[in-house]
Amino acid sequence: MRWTVVIPVKAPATGKSRLLPAVTDAARAALARAFALDTIAAAQAARSVARVIVVGDDPDLADGAEFLAEPGADGGAGERGLLPAIRHGIAHARAEAPVAVAVLLGDLPALTPDELDAALDAAVRHPLAFVRDADGTGTTLATAAPGVAFDPQFGSGSAARHAAAGFAELAASDAPGLTRDVDTVDGLETVLHHGVGDHTADVVAHLADRKGTA
Repeated sequence: MRWTVVIPVKAPATGKSRLLPAVTDAARAALARAFALDTIAAAQAARSVARVIVVGDDPDLADGAEFLAEPGADGGAGERGLLPAIRHGIAHARAEAPVAVAVLLGDLPALTPDELDAALDAAVRHPLAFVRDADGTGTTLATAAPGVAFDPQFGSGSAARHAAAGFAELAASDAPGLTRDVDTVDGLETVLHHGVGDHTADVVAHLADRKGTA
């Protein structure tokens, strides 16, 4: 089975607000952009992924993937937010065929293609599945087999909601890049120990150089 991966991405101009005030606003925006680009790059490089759909309001973030404007992004009608963007992406992914769909958070800068492949290979055995985040309460990945109704509930406390809704939990304790979404500077420092993608590494190196010369 090959997968269509939907990645909702908040615009860097407003994303990752919890990095403040530990970093400047410009640094926050640069890091938010880098996190998304590294996540998208990992998904595109995964052998089990046939299609990547980036849902958001900034086409430049798609980085070669398919871009889908989120509802209301152009000022028109439509509910804004993470869950409406996800539902929009899933509907678009299945507009022509009942394909297997995975929803992946867009702030996983340490994610590797092998980690994503391993999770998706395991997900093939379940109608619905999810990966719990490193904190234990959230979700970083949710999947649905072809033809299975799919309405994932990302956000605070989502792991418990997915479990209660019949999603099978996938073991991912050996996949730090898949389980550690980054919202804070402490979270960034943790994933830096595991290794991050090129975009995030470049931004962090640039910030360190600027701090060293300040």
